Amino acid sequence: MRSLFWRIFASFWLAFALVGGLSLLLGRALDQDSWILTRHPALNGLAERWAQLYEERGERAAQAYLEQRKEQFHLDVQVLDDDGQAVVKGTFPRRAAAFEARQDDQHRLPWRRLTEEYSSPTTGTSYLLIYRIPHRELNEWQRDGRLWPLSALGIALIVLSLFSLLLTLSFTRPLQRLRSAVHDLGQTSYQQTSLMQLAKRRDEFGVLAKDFNRMGARLQSLISSQRQLLRDVSHELRSPLARLRIALALAERAEPEEREQLWPRLNLECDRLEALISEILALARLDADPGPAEPIELAGLLSKLQDDAQLSAPQQQVRIQLQSGIKLYGWTEILERALDNLLRNALRFNPSGQAIELSASLHGARLQLCVRDHGPGISAELLPKLGQAFFRAPGQSSSGHGLGLAIARRAAERHGGALHFSNAPDGGFIACLELPLQPQLTG
Repeated sequence: MRSLFWRIFASFWLAFALVGGLSLLLGRALDQDSWILTRHPALNGLAERWAQLYEERGERAAQAYLEQRKEQFHLDVQVLDDDGQAVVKGTFPRRAAAFEARQDDQHRLPWRRLTEEYSSPTTGTSYLLIYRIPHRELNEWQRDGRLWPLSALGIALIVLSLFSLLLTLSFTRPLQRLRSAVHDLGQTSYQQTSLMQLAKRRDEFGVLAKDFNRMGARLQSLISSQRQLLRDVSHELRSPLARLRIALALAERAEPEEREQLWPRLNLECDRLEALISEILALARLDADPGPAEPIELAGLLSKLQDDAQLSAPQQQVRIQLQSGIKLYGWTEILERALDNLLRNALRFNPSGQAIELSASLHGARLQLCVRDHGPGISAELLPKLGQAFFRAPGQSSSGHGLGLAIARRAAERHGGALHFSNAPDGGFIACLELPLQPQLTG
């Protein structure tokens, strides 16, 4: 996996290696004596060759070698032994030593003076070689010899600049795309395809683009659902408000005896309006942060729902089927509200004499909480629409506001689960909350 971390890591190490290598080159270039002794063609290997000639062929051959070097490179050489005595005549001018002694500043001399010690591997004798190179010849050589370090430095800087440019572009271009996507998201014109190419990357930018796409899709879905909810709420509130307005208008014109008969109708409409607002608020609260998940005591929760259902509909029976050993984590209040809505929906359509079944069972790593009634069920083409806010099946428009199943579905989604509806094969309607044992909170 091409990780952004390793790119940055490798870039730093490459920069360090280049800087270190250039430092060594410049350090050697600044060390003039050793640089000249090892690189100058007149001095490189001179001591070794001279010592070999002197020890094998004598003083005359060694002196001839020095004179040949002087003629070829304008190089003066003097060789001394351990006692400071001249080994051979050398090629120094006769009055060179006296001339150097009269100069107060050695930098004013017309030549560059270098010394080199050499020990013969054959005899073990040590020699001190003194070199004098005229500045003109030395400067010409140094000018040519410094070209390749400067060329290497220039090439290294170009390579480092190109590499830095590519690395910078690999940062700035994805960030620019993310910036554009953030701007589009703020303008509600965000398209997931704008980051599709970036999401294919196998580094941290690719992971960020995928997460941003999921966040953008979720935000657009929430914005769309909130807008739809606002339109539906506005539509649903018009009916009770219109009835209240008509009832108030009639009460204003009615006689005192007739007015007394209108008060129950006004109270009924107010109760309906209050119930609708309560359900709308309950649906809106499901989008708030519920806090950390806690263990849910499932047996106690189902028992409480059974008691509440039988209090509101004594003629109905609720049978609980609970699998043992279930450990569920989540939010008790949210889950209770969802199951209560499913039970109330079942109580509305279940015939007397047949018990409503409230079951909890494990299916792999997920829990199914199902409520089954023995009513007429619903046509298959309407099943996908159940759970939408303010949707009421045909023929049932007078019962409820169409928010109970929407609240149950949203509660399941808050737990990272889903709400499924189906018709029982032998008759009746089944609503199942499918939840993970450990909630995966969704926004």
